[in-house]
Amino acid sequence: MIFVISGPSGCGKSTLIKQLLAGLPGLDFSVSHTTRAPRPEEVNGRDYYFVSLEEFQKMQAAGALAESALVHGEWYGTSLAEIENKSKDKDLILDIDVQGARQIKARLKEASLIFVVPPSFSELEKRLRERKTDSPQAIALRLENARKEILQSDIFDYLVINGELDKAVEELRSIIIAHRCQFQARQKEFREILKSFEAGSIS
Repeated sequence: MIFVISGPSGCGKSTLIKQLLAGLPGLDFSVSHTTRAPRPEEVNGRDYYFVSLEEFQKMQAAGALAESALVHGEWYGTSLAEIENKSKDKDLILDIDVQGARQIKARLKEASLIFVVPPSFSELEKRLRERKTDSPQAIALRLENARKEILQSDIFDYLVINGELDKAVEELRSIIIAHRCQFQARQKEFREILKSFEAGSIS
């Protein structure tokens, strides 16, 4: 199963995903490619694959990306190889923007789209300023983009309001667990149970 988690920059997606991965077995994280420079705490291959614009454009031209988008002046994208390799044995989480989510939904109909929002615009602005990773101009751009992203949220299947972290994590867990319990998703297990009923005898 593929779960796309999107939301405005600063809404807390990364923190939610880290807690989700730590507390729910059978999940893996899809690492995106980006042309932006890494932040001090970020590690290549763990947080993003940091590539040059030329390398990113080559991937686009070769059709190697499942989605790509220009966000805050930098390119981001998810490689098809990343999805194929990591979704073989585990459910996969993609942390991508609204443009990318739309592309994934068009390409992979079975993907579930989850939109994460802060409880208010003022709270989002507060979080962006407190993390102290962006200039005032960059924060203004992120807030303006957040307004646009909110207006495109009708493509999503689920909404998680990240006001209380523990509650938001639990809501994400519930969405994933519910999907894993869908009848179609459990066909392999059910076939084995069905065989036991067909072969079983009443004593």
